[in-house]
Amino acid sequence: MAWDLRWQRMLFQILVPVELLIQYRIDPIDLTDPEGRPVAFSRPGVDRGSYRLELYPTGDALEPMAELELADTQFNQIEVVWVALQNPSAPRFDTDIIPTGEAINGGAKRNLVAEEAAMLAGLAPGQVRRGLGALRWLAERIETVMLCLNQHELVVQPLFYHTAVLFEQLGFSYIHGLARMTAIAQGFGADGELRARLDAATSFRRPELAETIRGRSWAIHDGILLEPWDRVRMVKRLGVHAGVNTCPGVPW
Repeated sequence: MAWDLRWQRMLFQILVPVELLIQYRIDPIDLTDPEGRPVAFSRPGVDRGSYRLELYPTGDALEPMAELELADTQFNQIEVVWVALQNPSAPRFDTDIIPTGEAINGGAKRNLVAEEAAMLAGLAPGQVRRGLGALRWLAERIETVMLCLNQHELVVQPLFYHTAVLFEQLGFSYIHGLARMTAIAQGFGADGELRARLDAATSFRRPELAETIRGRSWAIHDGILLEPWDRVRMVKRLGVHAGVNTCPGVPW
């Protein structure tokens, strides 16, 4: 996916919502801020064969407001490795770094103070700022790009419980993990074993967290499953909504 600059710019122009371009006064042709500084960048991803797209609100911004990493799989599919949309004007919660400034990779270390503040502010695990509310729009545009690349489906590996639920709402089904997601929903239901573990031992295990998707995700992030969150893999057939819903009636 090492496309030349012309194709990279075209990809950005397809994927970036017009509302963002207008709001941050980004030139839709050159993808520069009002001072003429570039705000769109493409880089090699973390893994081999992956490609990362980043959009910044201004040329001197320290963090991107939109990130998308795509990768080729061994089955000639394209996988969404990472997607993040964050409002650059919203307060930042340092859930991705420990107080010494060291970046958090994986779940071995956590910034519990920042996480609790983020949870109380209405964020979900993995978020450092409030989102842009453009995930559905972006997902639809990614489908358009996949069709142009002669792909028939799109693969994702959700990094958090709530992300899997969001992908369900976007029409994804499960390659691996449907039984696990169903068991989690049952576990947080009435008389479920996960609900029973919400003993308020930490801020992330308060009993009321069982009532929302976001609350459940925080409890899972806190280790209430007694095993790592992994082995969940999802797929979206382009143009088809799978209709999967593992937690009907549970609010966000």
